[in-house]
Parts: sequence; C-alpha cells; structure tokens
Amino acid sequence: MGTITQRSPDVEEPTWKDIYNYGTVAIVHRMIRMPDGSMRILIQGIARFKIKKPLSGKPYLKAEIELLEDIVEKSIEIDALARNVSNQFQRIISLVPNLPDELGVAVANIDDPGRLADLVASDLNISTSEKQEILETVEVKKRLEKLTVLLARELQVVELETRIQKEAKSELEKTQREYFLRQQLQAIQKELGEGDPRAVEINELRSKIEAAKMPKEAKKEAEKELSRLEKMMTGSPEYTVVRTYLDWLTSLPWSVSTKDNLDIAKARQVLEEDHYNLEKVKERILEYLAVRKLKEDMKGPILCFVGPPGVGKTSLGKSIARALGRKFVRISLGGVRDEAEIRGHRRTYVGALPGRIIQGIRKAGSNNPVFMMDEIDKVGADFRGDPSAALLEVLDPEQNYSFSDHYLDVSFDLSRVMFITTANVLDTIPSALRDRMEVLELPGYTEEEKLQIAKRYLIPRQLEAHGIAGERIKFEDEVLKKIIRNYTREAGLRNFEREIANICRKIARNVAEGKKTPRKITLKRIEKLLGPIKFTSEVAERTSEPGVATGVAWTPAGGEILFIESTKMKGKKGLILTGQLGDVMKESAQTALSYIRANAGRLKIPENFFDHYDIHIHVPAGAIPKDGPSAGVTLTTSLVSLLTGTPVSPDIAMTGEITLRGRVLPVGGIKEKVLAANRAGIKRMILPQKNKKDMEEIPQEVKEKMKFIFVENIGQVLEIALKPGTNL
Repeated sequence: MGTITQRSPDVEEPTWKDIYNYGTVAIVHRMIRMPDGSMRILIQGIARFKIKKPLSGKPYLKAEIELLEDIVEKSIEIDALARNVSNQFQRIISLVPNLPDELGVAVANIDDPGRLADLVASDLNISTSEKQEILETVEVKKRLEKLTVLLARELQVVELETRIQKEAKSELEKTQREYFLRQQLQAIQKELGEGDPRAVEINELRSKIEAAKMPKEAKKEAEKELSRLEKMMTGSPEYTVVRTYLDWLTSLPWSVSTKDNLDIAKARQVLEEDHYNLEKVKERILEYLAVRKLKEDMKGPILCFVGPPGVGKTSLGKSIARALGRKFVRISLGGVRDEAEIRGHRRTYVGALPGRIIQGIRKAGSNNPVFMMDEIDKVGADFRGDPSAALLEVLDPEQNYSFSDHYLDVSFDLSRVMFITTANVLDTIPSALRDRMEVLELPGYTEEEKLQIAKRYLIPRQLEAHGIAGERIKFEDEVLKKIIRNYTREAGLRNFEREIANICRKIARNVAEGKKTPRKITLKRIEKLLGPIKFTSEVAERTSEPGVATGVAWTPAGGEILFIESTKMKGKKGLILTGQLGDVMKESAQTALSYIRANAGRLKIPENFFDHYDIHIHVPAGAIPKDGPSAGVTLTTSLVSLLTGTPVSPDIAMTGEITLRGRVLPVGGIKEKVLAANRAGIKRMILPQKNKKDMEEIPQEVKEKMKFIFVENIGQVLEIALKPGTNL
C-alpha cells in the first residue's frame, strides 16, 4: 500500500489537496489495539513514489504513481557527509535516554548512504514538514546535506536539555534532603508531644487493617502498601492512589457474614407469601437450607432462572434473600461489553476501581449475600474483552473461593455467596458458562395462576400505588379472566399488571374529583374502562377453510400460536415459502411435500398433482423470523388439508418434527407451547409420543381442560386432525 502524510492532521477526511505529492510504498507488519480504543500500525517502508495522476477519491484515495530510485554518485564528499551524519547521530543517542543503544549499532553498520539518511531522519525529533522535505529529496548528496543541518540543530537542543536536567537533579537532591529533615522534625514533634495529622491517619488505617481480619495474603499486601504510604509526601499523586486502595481493602467484609435463617418452615412461609406456585424453585431453596443446616461449610449454589419476561425472576431473588435472612445485591449485565466491569481495572489506570462483583460485596456488607446477576444472556464481547469469560471463575464453586479482582490484586472468597442469574434464553449464553449453573425454568403462568397472583399480589399492590387502598375496590373473577384473555397475550404478568393499573388510575381520578365510584368492577364496565378488546381467538375462523393448520411455536417471550396456510395455483412444480422462514423450517416444508408426493395414492391425492400446480406455503406475521423443525407436522397437515379439500378441526393444535418416512420426532419447549395453546382456547393437542415424559411439567388445571394425543407417525396425525369426510 502507499502511505502519504497529510498537510494538516486536523482534517478528518482528506482530499487530494490535503496531502503531499510524495509518499512511501509500505508493508503492514502488525496492527495493535490499545486499551484506550485507538489503533497502532507497524509498517515498513520499501520505496519512494510520486503521485502522477489522481484516479478516484472513494471509497479510498487511488492514484497512478511513479516509483523513485535514489540518485547517488560514489565520491569522497558523500562518504564524508555519511560519516558526519553517523557520528552526530551517535552523539544524540548517547544524550537522549529514550533512544536505544541498539539504534547506534544499526546506524554504524549501514553502508548505503541513502538508507543511512532515511533511518536517521525517521528517528530524529524534527517536524513533519522537515521529514517530508527529506523524503522528497531523491539525490542522496543533497539529502545528506539537509540532514547534516538538521542534526547540528538537534544536537544543540539535546545538549541544552542535558544541562537543564543536571541542574534539575541537583534541585531534586535538595528536595530529598528537605524530606529527611522533615522526618527528623516529625520525630522531634513526637518527642515533644505535638500531634501530626498524617501520623493520625496512618495509625487509623493500621487499626482498620487489624479490625478487618483479612486473610494472610491480603493483610500482607495491606501492610506493604501502608509502609509505602508512610514514606510518601501527602502532595504526591501516588499518595491518593494508595490511600484509596487501602480504603477498599479495609472496607470489604472479609470476615463479616449474616446468620442464615435455617428454620425451613418459616422460609417456606416467606416464599409462599411473595410468590404463587413456582414449586420447583421453592423446593430447591428449601433443599439448600436443609443441607446448610446439616453442613455449615457448604458452598453456595449457582442458580440460573430462565423464562420469558414478566414471570418474576428478579423478584424471586429478593424473596430468596428474605427467606434466607441474607443481604440482597443486584447488578444488571445487559449490554456489558468490558471485562473490567467484572474484574475491575488495574491500579495503573487513572480513576481505577474494582469490578461490579467486589463493589456489590462491599455494598452488601457481608461475604455471604444473595447476589443476583440480571440478563446474563445479554452480555456482549468486543475488543475490550469478553465479560462472560470473566464470569467463568465467579460462577464456579470450585474456583470462586479465590476470586482475583484486578484492582485488589489479592484473592477474595466468593464461595459463600449465593449467585442467582436470570435469562430469557439459554442459547446466547456460552456453553462453558451455562455448564457451571443449575438451570431452573420458569416457563409462564396458566390463566388460573394469573388469576390467583392478581388477587393476592397485583391488585393490592396497584391499589396501594394509586392511593386507593382504603376504597375496598373488588375485581370480579370474570373481569380478571376477560383481561387475561382479551387484553393481554403473554407468558408473564407485566401487561396484565399494566391493565390493572390502568383501571386503578381511572378509579383514582374519580375519587380525586369527588365522583361516586362503584366498589365492584364488573364485566359491564370493563370495556368502558379499558376500551375495546385487543385480542380474540381466531383459531376457528382461520381453520374453517382447507389448507390452514394450527401449530405452536416457542419464543423467548413464551409460546405462541402459529397458523400455517397453503394454497395451490396453476404452474409446474414450484414451491414458494414466505413468512421469513429460517433454513430449518424451509427444509421441513420440503420434507412434508416429499412425503405427500411419495404417499399420494394412500392419501387419496392424484399422483400428478404437482405436475400442473405451484404450491405456496405462508406463515403469517411475516415480519417475525421463524425457524426450527417443530412445524413439520403442521406443514404436512396443512398441505394434505389443501390437496384433499378437507378443513382441519378448529379445536386442535399440533407440534412435532417429521421425517421422510412419516415418523414424528420429539421437540422442545412443550410446556410453553401447551400454555400458549391453552391461552388460545385450544381443546385438543397432538404431541410426539416421545414427549409424553414432558407432561409432568404441565399444570393440573391445564391437563383437565385439554386433551393430549400422542402420535408416532403422520398418518395418526391426519386421522385425528382432519374433519370427518376424508378416508385416510
């Protein structure tokens, strides 16, 4: 590549008039990213060139160039000039400390006068314009003459600097003498009983170090830094750095811990008060308490709550801390991209601080808090490091007993901390980090669970928040069910609580205006308070025509109903797939079509149906990406429904992967999918036979409302899903 210097470094996007006409052909050897975000590039010059003709300015500058060769005539004068340049530069190297001695050796061993001039000019402290003038001088003799003048000037400057430094050194020795005199003065003051504020501060820090009851390693480091602090002057910048470091060391709860509440019955009562259901999580916490009661030195568990937004993952952490009688600390990892956020900055940086882990421990004031890390699946990585890699040590009970923060530079024991992380999806968490955590899934709530949560927690909280707790407002059960079915569509509770808050605001306004306010919210008033309904069940309407089948899909926000529509038109063997489908889902559609073509006779479909038609498969909500193999059964049912002219039963939904032989394979996310089907009013659901084991996770009230049919092949699916009238 060609490198050319700008005339002015202030121009952000230079044009031809902003650069010199002469440059250097160079090879890039190395690119280095610096901690401050800048970049340094190491290049080696090969030859000079001159711009003959500019060609273009975008996307980068292009030009036709002419390579320039050195013009050199061997003569005694050139040899003398070269020797003079070498000697002067050797003298400068001996006076300037930041120029290495190896550079002098390299200069002494160069025989080519042109290369000698170039190397000396590149390491000489001269202006850019002067360096450019040397670069543009092709004739070696003139280049050496110009360089001789510049070297003579630079040598004068360097010699003057050396003399100034010697004078400054003598002043420094005077300062050191004054320091020793002050130390002697302090000793005299101490003998006379006169107080020294600095000595008081040092003694106070020494007392804090003793009171902190640090481990041996940390105490040794603290005493070492305190010894350094005693020898420093208070005006030194390093004094403040060491003082702050000692403050952090002495304020950490090295030996301070809260006493766990080991009364299991009381802990269960606290958990029941704060959260409805979530039995699996509650059982895990009570098991931990039981083991803790029997073995006091057990390590804290590393739990990961995974589920859609609004199911109570964060609030559950607070409830666990209250049940255990521990301090609670929460940090959010969403969008964190700097490893130093976890491990801290080294003390060499200005304004360095410990990482969020140590800051949280200090804030808690105990070495065994419940430490919640929200949104661990949203952690990113860039040139500043990968925070998820830094978390590998924190979230590993076999390693975190000696967690090392870059700022502290001594180990801190995190083994007694109970770490809880939350995530919406597991896929974005690195496998090594996921392996260190015990995953507990919170898939979402049924209608009955939402009803109970609203009556126990949401309504009292919103009445209190809007200042109408004393009005004794009562919500009928049917009203709450209508809000759940027709005004929200979610696995969690956030939108449900917003709608309750919306009603409370309108009631609060009536109370504030002195209007008469009914004490009971009924179905007649709900549309007046919340407006027209937002969601209706469209399953029966959508599946009334052949070619439409109802599937279910898993999303990070919970399960969702998925309609698959098929149609045919005149054409010849064309398969059109729309709805922003991923590669796996497209392959499922092709597999379904291949199965139908191979078994057309058995399915009562003309075997040449594909010869004269194009088939179009569409999955509505086209702006939302969709992928995965679990729609294979639904795609096949939709196509068979289209080609036989038989509608699919409106009360049935299905999920499962299909093979070319018609086998139905198991899929994931069964609980989320079943809850989504239940919310949509589905009465029957077809599932793969091998997913029967997942029914243990389905709430009992859902099992009572829905009928689950387990199948092994697509023939069973078609017999059940298509309305009577098709002989399959």
